[in-house]
Amino acid sequence: MTKTIKVALAGAGAFGIKHLDGIKNIEGVEVVSLVGRRLDATRDVAAKYGVAHVSTELADSLALKEVDAVILCTPTQMHAAQSIACLKAGKHVQVEIPLADSWRDAQAVNAVQRETGRIAMCGHTRRFNPSHQWVHRKIVAGDLSIQQMDVQTFFFRRSNINALGQPRSWTDHLLWHHAAHTVDLFAYQARSPIVKANAIQGPIHPALGIAMDMSIQLKAANGAICTLSLSFNNDGPLGTVFRYIGDTGTYIARYDDLFNGKDEKIDVSKVDVSMNGIELQDREFFAAIREGREPNGSLAQVLPCYQVLHGLEQQLAVG
Repeated sequence: MTKTIKVALAGAGAFGIKHLDGIKNIEGVEVVSLVGRRLDATRDVAAKYGVAHVSTELADSLALKEVDAVILCTPTQMHAAQSIACLKAGKHVQVEIPLADSWRDAQAVNAVQRETGRIAMCGHTRRFNPSHQWVHRKIVAGDLSIQQMDVQTFFFRRSNINALGQPRSWTDHLLWHHAAHTVDLFAYQARSPIVKANAIQGPIHPALGIAMDMSIQLKAANGAICTLSLSFNNDGPLGTVFRYIGDTGTYIARYDDLFNGKDEKIDVSKVDVSMNGIELQDREFFAAIREGREPNGSLAQVLPCYQVLHGLEQQLAVG
């Protein structure tokens, strides 16, 4: 494909805006349709980014012949059904993490991708952050082997608000959303499938109906281990910190920044064409469309993560 890739973006909230900001920097790509829950607010975002078509219905965007690809930044519970709708409409699709909130639905989306042959990937952004890319290159080169990962994913969300401090129309989830980042990244960096996984969780929030604290242990086939702590109760610095403990070094990744075990900053500014992991994720999606190839973060590549999450969910239900 040499022509401009025309994109519909569904979900004009906090994360949709991150994608719009990233796409502005990518040549040969144009967002032509924007879908949001509230029409007036969606029109405001569309006007800011020069998007002509606005709707509250994804089907309206899918009906546009000029749309080549769709990026889904909608609530988790809509991801699977909307991904399937995009693929069946003949559109390439990138769905934000998580692919689904059940193993059955994740398998269903993957099956439709195989049937249609469209490019489909899931937004496992940690594969693209320059910090994690730098570590991954050392691993691939044989200069580092992961022995252990220690990860903390901490937020302060005792009410249902998004990253912009606005009320959400859906409920976030530590297991199916936030743990998905680390479960996938651990297998990706260990370069070995996860063969053992355990989880425990804290009390269920009386209003939100979800666990606000969770602890997960993982083991890869090659012996590497991972400990993941997650909380919506943490009243302090927010976000995720990844500590890589390897055979030849220790590295600490904080989103797009990287430090060694002595907390000395490592320059990752030359790892890729941008320091923005979301932009790099989008660049991979569009490059895969142009080149007709499987993208990094394809549904097939991330599907094992959702099988692990399914097993953990079953453990937690019994517990």
